[in-house]
Amino acid sequence: MSDLSLAQNHAFNLARTLMVPVTLFQADGEYGVMPSDEIDEGDGLDIIHEYNPHDERPAH
Repeated sequence: MSDLSLAQNHAFNLARTLMVPVTLFQADGEYGVMPSDEIDEGDGLDIIHEYNPHDERPAH
């Protein structure tokens, strides 16, 4: 399993656990996840995907 695949799975599970949208991003070659409402435009993050637990579509 790749690092990105692992990060995607964790992001999806976190969104479902917290029941809030979370964003998967990359910064300095590393992946991270945080609640979407805490991200600012000036953070310099490369956004990969937002996971919304209320969305009926598949996550990936």
